[in-house]
Amino acid sequence: MARLIYSAIASLDGYIEDETGSFDWAAPDAEVLAFVNELERPIGTYLYGRRMYETMRFWETADVDTLDPGSRDFTGIWRQADKIVYSRTLRKPSTAQTQIVREFDAAAVRQLKETSAYDITVGGAELAGQAMAAGLVDECHLFLNPVIVGNGKSALPDEVQVKLELLDERRFHGGVVFLRYAVMN
Repeated sequence: MARLIYSAIASLDGYIEDETGSFDWAAPDAEVLAFVNELERPIGTYLYGRRMYETMRFWETADVDTLDPGSRDFTGIWRQADKIVYSRTLRKPSTAQTQIVREFDAAAVRQLKETSAYDITVGGAELAGQAMAAGLVDECHLFLNPVIVGNGKSALPDEVQVKLELLDERRFHGGVVFLRYAVMN
């Protein structure tokens, strides 16, 4: 059975974007990106909300010849994976291996976990919150950046309580800290 993993890059005060919608402070350096790529390599499917999908679809058309080695590696990983986008407004996908689904369906995600040979990630705090509330998330991977942004979009969902068990941690030279938690259902 595949694991469903929520992964987020956040500020130290827990935001994935600041109050203006910016997240330029979250760009991983080469060391962090190499680590992220190793975590992403076994992923077979990405679950996205519309906004996260619109951010991530950059990797579909990125000119790999102009990218640094870590970004080039990530591009290949991302392009090989399937994508499921939950959106009521998108009519058709603009990336390969992508399907649009109108509503989040916990039973369908549970079925995907049971039948998938590869792990699955859920991208975006709102969608992750729905998956957590449904008891579907197995792990949380948080990359905390050494910056406080003061306000913005929270990395973790409101009104969802789950117990976590710390499985791993890692400190990077640039001050980023990785925390890996198991969700205790």
